[in-house]
Amino acid sequence: MKKPSERAAQYALVNILVFPGLGSLKAGRWWAGLGQICFVTAGSGMLLFWLYRVLSQYYGQMFGDVPPQASGWIGITGGILFGISWLWAGITSLSLFREAARARPAAPPVLPPKPPGPGDAIIQSALATLPQWQRHGNIIARTFEFKDFVGAMKFVNTVAEAAENAQHHPDVDIRWNKVTLALSTHDAGGLTEKDFALARHCDALAAGTA
Repeated sequence: MKKPSERAAQYALVNILVFPGLGSLKAGRWWAGLGQICFVTAGSGMLLFWLYRVLSQYYGQMFGDVPPQASGWIGITGGILFGISWLWAGITSLSLFREAARARPAAPPVLPPKPPGPGDAIIQSALATLPQWQRHGNIIARTFEFKDFVGAMKFVNTVAEAAENAQHHPDVDIRWNKVTLALSTHDAGGLTEKDFALARHCDALAAGTA
């Protein structure tokens, strides 16, 4: 489906390139469209009639004794009406082009960039102290394995308490005796020291040294 701006521009081109007034009618400019069509039709008819009179007199004088008759005013009047129709259609088309320009959506605002997180060098340095954690884009994750489901749930509960105290919550996936934690600071759009601090604390909880 065409946008309003595209339709307005198309109607303006119909006025200019196809038939004066037709595009105006399609655009809902009823009085302008009807007036332009009436003027161009009347002007064209008078010009054709004037041409017919001129040719008739020309051939009549060639092959018979036909007296000349004044018919120039018909051609002049027809030309004026014809010109008025095109001028009027051009003014309406200019208005339609302006309408199309106003209807085009404005360019989206340029948003300020998000504050950068720690650089790759800092992230790699922090990960070096957490050898069992893996980085996946803007997330670090580790899978902890326990003796049974009860041990896994005890660990999850201690992690939940630590995360609540730190106001930084990991994504948790529990598979019987395996617990996977994924950390990322979503507010900052990536990894921050909060993630590495909580990861170190989770390692200590798993080892029973916290």
